[in-house]
Order: sequence, then C-alpha cells, then structure tokens
Amino acid sequence: MKKRWENQNLCGIGRREARTSFYRDSQEMISLNGEWRFLYLEAPELSPQGFEKAKTDEAWDTIDVPSVWQLRGYDSMHYTDTEYLFPLDPPYVPTKNPTGIYKKTVYLSKEWTKQDTILRFHGVDSAFDVWVNGQYVGYSKVSRLPSEFDITNYVNEGENDITVRVYKWSDGTYLEDQDMWWLSGIYRDVELINEPKQAIYNCAADGSLDESFKDGIFTADITLKQAEGEGNYILEYNGNKVMQGDFRTDDGTVHLEERIPDVKKWTAETPELYLLTVTAGQHTIQVRIGFRKIEIKDGNFRVNGQVILLNGVNHHDYNPKEGRCVTYEQEKNNIILMKQHNINAVRCSHYPANEYFYDLCDEYGLYVIDEADLECHGFELVKNYQWITDDPAWEQAYVDRSVRMVKRDRNHPSIIMWSMGNESAFGCNFRRAAEEIRKLDPSRMIHYEGDYEAEVTDVYSTMYTRVKRLEEIAESKSKGGKPHILCEYGHAMGNGPGGLKAYQDMFRKFKRLQGGFVWEWYDHGIYAEENGKTYYRYGGDYGDFPTNENFCIDGLLMPDRTPSPGLLEYKQVIAPVEITKVPGKKTEILVKNYYDFRSLDCIVLNWALEEDGMPIQEGTIDTLHTEPHGKEKMTIPVQPFELAENKDYYLRVKACLKEDELFAEAGHIISDVQFLLEIRRDVLTEREKKEKLQIWEERGFLTVENEEITAKFHTVFGKLLSIEKGGRVYLADGPEMTVYRATIDNDMYKKHDWMNKCFIQTGSERTIHFDCKEMEDKVVITIGKYFGCVNQSWGFACEYEYTVFSSGQVRVSIDGKTVQRGKMEPEFLPRIGVCMKASKDLQQTVWYGMGPGESYPDSKAASVMGIYRNTVDGMHTDYVFPQENGHREHVKWFGLSDGNQTMLCKAESALGLNIANYTDESLEKARHPHEIKKSSHVIVHLDRHHSGLGSNSCGEEQLEEYKVKRQDFSMTFTFSIVDAGKEIKEARKQYLD
Repeated sequence: MKKRWENQNLCGIGRREARTSFYRDSQEMISLNGEWRFLYLEAPELSPQGFEKAKTDEAWDTIDVPSVWQLRGYDSMHYTDTEYLFPLDPPYVPTKNPTGIYKKTVYLSKEWTKQDTILRFHGVDSAFDVWVNGQYVGYSKVSRLPSEFDITNYVNEGENDITVRVYKWSDGTYLEDQDMWWLSGIYRDVELINEPKQAIYNCAADGSLDESFKDGIFTADITLKQAEGEGNYILEYNGNKVMQGDFRTDDGTVHLEERIPDVKKWTAETPELYLLTVTAGQHTIQVRIGFRKIEIKDGNFRVNGQVILLNGVNHHDYNPKEGRCVTYEQEKNNIILMKQHNINAVRCSHYPANEYFYDLCDEYGLYVIDEADLECHGFELVKNYQWITDDPAWEQAYVDRSVRMVKRDRNHPSIIMWSMGNESAFGCNFRRAAEEIRKLDPSRMIHYEGDYEAEVTDVYSTMYTRVKRLEEIAESKSKGGKPHILCEYGHAMGNGPGGLKAYQDMFRKFKRLQGGFVWEWYDHGIYAEENGKTYYRYGGDYGDFPTNENFCIDGLLMPDRTPSPGLLEYKQVIAPVEITKVPGKKTEILVKNYYDFRSLDCIVLNWALEEDGMPIQEGTIDTLHTEPHGKEKMTIPVQPFELAENKDYYLRVKACLKEDELFAEAGHIISDVQFLLEIRRDVLTEREKKEKLQIWEERGFLTVENEEITAKFHTVFGKLLSIEKGGRVYLADGPEMTVYRATIDNDMYKKHDWMNKCFIQTGSERTIHFDCKEMEDKVVITIGKYFGCVNQSWGFACEYEYTVFSSGQVRVSIDGKTVQRGKMEPEFLPRIGVCMKASKDLQQTVWYGMGPGESYPDSKAASVMGIYRNTVDGMHTDYVFPQENGHREHVKWFGLSDGNQTMLCKAESALGLNIANYTDESLEKARHPHEIKKSSHVIVHLDRHHSGLGSNSCGEEQLEEYKVKRQDFSMTFTFSIVDAGKEIKEARKQYLD
C-alpha cells in the first residue's frame, strides 16, 4: 500500500487553494498556539489504534506550539549542509520515520458555529494529516508554506478535538534539503478563523506606474466565497482618501483598475505605502499597496526606471533557543538591524518566510527575493544532480511550491523577484515552474541560480564568483547580456568575511553587476549552558553523523544577536554615502551619493579635527543636497591651530541621519571615515642618563640592570627572558619569531597544507651567535638566529638587536632575511611577526592604532585610528567556533597595565597587534569558547605582516595583495615601564638615538 507521504504527485488532500495573505483581517480568530498533548513515535504505523477519535489522553506528554520537537527532547538534533539523512530512493523515505501526534481541545460558541470555521497552519515540517472530532479532514506538505482546511462540517458547538499527525520524512523531504538543522513539528502559528458565509477569499492587489513613472496604476482582483455579492473599497494614503467605490458581482470575481495621479512611489529607500480597505458583507480586509514598477531595460533591471544596486544578505528563520521558530518582534529587530547597517535587500534563503516578514520589508524598505521552499542539493553528491529536477514525474511537486508562494506573497511591493529554489540543478520542472509564475505574475523578475545559462530566468545569477571572474562577466555579453547578481557571496563564517570592498568596487564600477547577497545573516548556533557558562552548539555536538559541523555558524549576526566585526565592516563598505579626501587638499573632501532615489538633504556631516585620534575641533555641515548618483566637493572649515609636538592629525567625517527615520533616530551613523592629514611637528629629545647599567653572566644567564630596569637574557637559547622593574616581572618571555596564527574558518582549505605539510605551527629558533657590547649609557646585545619549521627548507635568518638604556627603555630591532634551500613552501603565510609573554597581572590595555574592534588588512573599513582602552579579555572576539581573532592593525604603541604601572611598547613604524589570555595552540584545540585553556601569561603578538581573512570557507580566498609571502622583514619597538595614566605622554616622546 502506497503511503501518502511517499507520493510526490499528492500535493494535498482537502486543503484550500492558496491565496494572498492580508495585512489586516476583520474575521474573528482563535490562536491555537500554546500547550498541546503530544505523543512521539518512531514511525507513523506505530500510532495507537483509534488515536484520531480518542479524547485527549492524559498519559501523553505536552508540547508547546509553535516549537520543533528536537528542542523539546524528542528525536535527535542533526545538521548537514548537503547530505540527506537516508538512502536516496525518491519518493520513498525510511520506515523509521519520527512522527509526532498532536491533540488540542477547543471550545466553540453557538455564535461561532453559525459561520464557517477555517483551520490554518502557517508551517509544519514536513508533512501532516489532520482529523477533527475523529473525522479525517486532509493532508498537506511543503514545510514553509501555509495550509488551510475548511472544517465547518466537522466542528460543533462546545468541545472539539483537533488531531494532527506530523511526519519528519516525506517525499517532500527530497525537495527540502536546505543547509540548516533538520527540525520537525508544528513550528509556526496555528489558528482557527471564523469566516462569514460571504467573505473575501482573495484579493490580489498591485500598484504599478505609468510610462512616465508619475501616475500610479492601481489594480485589484477580488474573489468572494459566493458567486453573488457586493461591497466597497477605499484607498488611502496617510489617512487621506485617494479613491473609493462600490462593486457588485454575479460570478464571485471583481476587477478594479484606476489611475492615481502624482502617486507617492515605493522603493527600499522611500517605502511609501497606501492602504486598501475592501468590505463585502460582514468581512473587511486591508492590503498595503506600494506603487513601483520593475522592468528590465538595456541590460539592467530597474525600479521606477532607475538601475538599482542590491546590497543584501541571505536570511534564514532562526532563533538559538527555538530553532526555526521566530517571532514578529525578532524579525522586526532583524530588519531594523539590517537597515541600520545599510543593507537594502534580503533573499529568503531557501524558503518563504513568515507572512509578517514581508509586511516588515514593505514598511521599513527592503528589496526581497522570495524563494520557493525547494532544494535537493544532496543529489549532487551522488553525481546525479538532475535526478528528480529533470524528471516529469516530479513536475507537479516543483510547480506547486512556486505557485503557492506567489499566490500567498504577491501583494508585497518589497518582493522584486521570485526565486524557484536553490541548488537543485536545472531541468524540465524548473521550466514549467517559470511558465506558471509568469502566468500568475508577469510584473516581477524570475530568479534561479541553478539556471546556469539563464535560459528561463530574467537575471544571470551566480554564487561565490571570484573577483577576477566577476570582472569577466561584467565586461561580456554572456547569458544574453542579462543583468547579473551574486545570490551568495562573502561567506560570513567565523572571522570574516574579508575582501568585501573589492566586490563593492566591482559592483560600483560595472553597470551589469547589480550587487549581491552576503551569506548569511545569522549564526545557527544552538543555545547551551555548561557549568554556568553559555555557549552555542553546532553540527557534531549532538553525536550527529554525517555532519558539516560548524558550517552553520556562518552569519553576520552572532547567536546572541551581537553584530559581528564582519557586519560592521559590511555596513561601512556598502554605505550609500562615500566620503573621500581630495588629493593635495588638506581639508577638502568629495562626497558621493550612492542612493538610487534620495538626495543627501537627509544627511548631515559631523566632522572633527583629531589629534592622535582625540577631537580638538568639531562641527556640522547640514547643507548637502547631492542628487542620487551625484557628487560634490566641500571644504571642512577647520580653523588655524598650532601643531603640538609629536602628534598625528586626522580629519574624521561621519555621515549621519538628519532626522528620525523608522529604523533609527537622528544622528544615526551611515558612514564613518578618517583621513590622515600630512601635517606633523616632530621634536626629538635626548634620553635621560641614569645610573650606570650593571652586567653579569652566570651559567648562560645574562643580566643587565640598574634601578630603572632589569633585562635578563639567555646566552645559549639566544633570547630575552624578561623585563623587570623594582623586583617585578612585566615581560615574562621575550620576542620569538612566528609565522603561525590559529586557523580561521576561511583557512579550511589551506589548513592541511599549513599544518600537516609545512608544519608552520612548529616554528623554532636556533641560536647562531650572542654578543654583548657595553657603552656609556646603554648596553647593546646582538643575537643571530635561524627560524624554521619542522622538515622545511625555507626559513629566516634573523638578527635581533636589544638596546638597554640606562633611562629604563629596552629597544628591540629585528631584521629577517628569507632563506629557501629547496622548492616546497606554503603559497603564503598567515603572519610574519613575533610572540611574547607578559605578566598575568597586566589585564588592562591601551593602544594607539585602529579600533575599537578587531581589524585585518582586508577588513578594516569599519575601524579608525584612535587611542582606545579595554581589558585583555575585551580584546577577544567571541566567535562560536574559536579561531584567530582580536587583531588590531596599524598599532603605533600599546600598553599593558595593572592599574598602577604599565608596560608600554612603542613601535618605530606601525605594526599589527594581538593581545590575549590564551595561546594560539589553545585556541586551535578548542571547539567552543569555554574550552579555551587559559594561559599563565598574557600572550602578545606583534606582526610586521599579517594576511587577510578572505572568504574561502565558501568563496574568494585572500586577494593577492593581502597574502603574506615569504619575504625579508624588519621591525623595531621599545619597551618601558611607566606610571598608569601617563602612557600617552610617554608614548609621544621621540628620542635622538
């Protein structure tokens, strides 16, 4: 006997035809969210006999709806990116098919039963049957779309029993192999609707524009439940009537059409909405209309005649405690965060979102790619990618998913493209789906990245295309010259993505390239606690196999909703206001407007003249009127001032909102840039001469000391052992060369070669010579060393020169010459620098460099030069999967303090800095933050060169200019012990020698 859940041609039984969602609905509703009785089984065939007719069994468990049962202690958690969790034999699924039976009792009044009763499920994974009062009602599938059942003939006044049996696996699962946790159950809202006998069943409304983009073209197609009916409608804008009228029908359908003069137009930048109210009998619904026109012209897609650029993200439904269950408030907060970070577009990857998500996008202003609940990526792994995609027997299953999506969501002006799915190859079933979408809605574009030749799609879409290849696409007329988007790029896994600016520069340079969507918005970590510490689990943490482990931790937003450094970087890179310094002009700037529809009269410029990152003059410019895509020069009115000694001067300009907007208050920063002014007054002084330095050597230990400083060296191992003052150790282990950093997720394809072929983590130094020279007020120690890694022919010949001054400073100069005596070596190195250890007591940090957060060579647009304070732990970025983090670029000096005394380190030329309470080795070994073994010292890295981040967990690796090659290097820095609070004053001193 064929099972319902193993029949791809059975899309539903007793389910109502899909219809548009309404913004508001006057019908009375009863939420069925809350507590249900629940029975978990390992197969549907194990269901108790007569379960659908039995009253609620007190022996059953209870479960809250909406929820996913895996996070309520049933079944098991499992994450995969591509793999199905059972043998491929479509449409058949395992006999062991986890099943949940839900029961709910609801009481209906006599008045309620006089009208019709509709049972609506907004999302059930993956297929389910419904019974009411023991009678079979119907069956449905497609996990991320609603299902409605008319249960009028099954309910009665008083107590009613609703039974739902949900199947984890179904033939639909073959079409739902998205990159996410496998989660099951009734995970979206459930409700009963009291529908009048005469009701508005459907209202597909649209606001387009005439050819001049001036007047609106309003249309609406209304379907009533009964053939004969009448009603009225009103269209309003900000509470003012724009049009109104009555209608009558004999066949249950009504078509409305009217021209609206001088209409307010909807765009993501100007989300103007009209409110349509339709009444028929006792039923009133409301739909929000956005007047806008989407078209393709001269090789570009346009909104209201304007070529637009999509600065987007991919969005999954996700909550770290509830899995796929999200609330309206969470989604609202997501969209506000997106808008605050200059994001203007979102792709619903890889399924339709909750209905209210689109309401929010309409209201706040985001361009949306709505995507069908369809992905069968696992077939690629068995090299039969088109298995069901090009099989006509599956046509209905494919088409159903696109059609129901369009029918539900077509009223939303924010949706500019329909996507037929993701990563499912291409074949006859997508051709048919495209045909059906165009019949329903020819006003929007069709997207599907798997249509590699853009045969049926309106846009040429690719994912993770490298920058060089992107330029080739931009300059060609391939794929019919259709406009190009990157539906996925900039893989935000762990520390990264780097290199985003290179992509944005390409988008802004070439008109064919109309932007892209970073993968993705939210880390999919599962909340957990251990010994009072919070952390987040990922694939493999539940014993799940096969698994793609932490590949689900790939978002711009961390699980606790902290914006990652990657999100801050993306915000600055895509900022619609670009401010650059005019070459040769100290205080003249060029402002470019990258908004597509707004002039810059909504922006003010807050500027500051900064001295070593601290403002000494400030002002506001609120006279911007730059038109969209325009630019203008302006002079910052800096007043004459006297240059202070040994200080850098910067011009900092922030583009801020002039007035409150829906997503942010006035003063919200859109863009923040800083320019070094080439003005400086260097003043050199002589070092103080203090008590003569004493030198003694004993059994390989050399000590240089006076009352200001004690420096200890090992003559055999050729290294600085410590820097002390007043009997207290500040530097506990001196600099040793390293080329290793704890690997990041974006190193996943390099990690094996780095660590198992080139053994970069095994670097060590061999002493060649050790020399000590005493002078009048200083001692110079020169150490020759060779640095190399296990079984490698490449390395560095290094010369360390330590100068200990009687005034209490220790200057370190390192000169490294690269050596290669063979042919094998890494393509590039993570870093070239030194590692040191400081006293554990020095937990307060201060530095002059880029900040306040971490920065890397290919990810530092969101950082500016300044003097910053933090703690050692505060320098850490708490990635879900521990990895290299917390680096600061262009550091000129830093200090480590206990609050009384500070070990100050000043670089002769700016260096990269890491400060942490753990070693790189400890970071490499840990799988979660609470597993990072703490060091007995503060670990300090100073880098002459540090490689970028790239996006190579699933995208572009580091660009060539951000790869550290084996090369000669030199670096000089000076240590001193100073009173806490005097670091800035001492750091600014410059000496003659």
